[in-house]
Amino acid sequence: MTIDIIGDIHGCYDEFVQLTEKLGYDWSEGIPIHPNGRKLAFVGDLTDRGPYSLKVIEVVYQLVDRQLAYYVPGNHCDKLYRYFLGRNVQTTHGLETTVAELEQLSRKDYNSISSKFRKLVENSNLYAVLDDGKLVIAHAGIRQDYIGRHDKKVKTFVLYGDITGEKHPDGSPVRRDWAKKYNGDAWIVYGHTPVSEARFIHRTVNIDTGCVFGGKLTALRYPELETVSVPSTMPHVGEKFRSFDDTIE
Repeated sequence: MTIDIIGDIHGCYDEFVQLTEKLGYDWSEGIPIHPNGRKLAFVGDLTDRGPYSLKVIEVVYQLVDRQLAYYVPGNHCDKLYRYFLGRNVQTTHGLETTVAELEQLSRKDYNSISSKFRKLVENSNLYAVLDDGKLVIAHAGIRQDYIGRHDKKVKTFVLYGDITGEKHPDGSPVRRDWAKKYNGDAWIVYGHTPVSEARFIHRTVNIDTGCVFGGKLTALRYPELETVSVPSTMPHVGEKFRSFDDTIE
C-alpha cells in the first residue's frame, strides 16, 4: 500500500493543490490522480477558517467516490455535518467562514454541496485501519486499546483528542499527551493539534502543521514515512501552535 496522508486542510485549497503537485499528482481531470497509483488520505478538518472550504469538499468527495482516497472526519467536519442536518450549532471557531461561502450559493448548489458532504461523512469510518492493521488514520489520534471500538468515548477521543474537560486561558481544551504513552505496533497518523513541524513519537505522527494559521500543509508518504510540505499563504498566528510542553501526562 502506497498512500500520501494529508494534514488538516481547513479550506486552504491552493496549498492543497501545490502539495499534491509536489507529491507527483496530476490535476488534468480536475482532481489529483497519481500516475503510479498512489492514493491520498485525509485526517479530517477539510473546512473552516480558510478561504476555499467548498472547493476542498468537492475534490475530496470526488476522490473518495472514485475510490482514489481515504477520508476520516475531524471535529470541524462533524460540526459542519450537524449544521447541514439543521442542528443547533454555533457558527463560531471557523464555521462562520464556511457558512459565508454557503450563503453565496444558489439553493441548487447549496443542496448539492450539502448532499455530497453528508454522504462523505456518513460513508466514512471514525478512523481508518489500513495495510492489514499496520496503519491507522484518526483525526486527533487514537489509543491502542480503542482500536476496534466505535463507541461514544472513542468518538470523542478521535475527534477531540484526550481531553480532560479543563480549558487553557485562551479557551482551548487541556489535552493529555496520549502519544507519549502509545506502545502499539501500528503507525497512528493524525492531526488536530497544530505543531510547527510534523511530530514523530512512538510510531505516531502528527501532521497538522497549521496551514490555516500560517504554518505549512504537510503530507506523510507511507510506507516511506517521509514528510513533504508546502508553505502557507495565510498570516502566521503563532499562539495557535501547541507546544507539547503544554499538555499533561
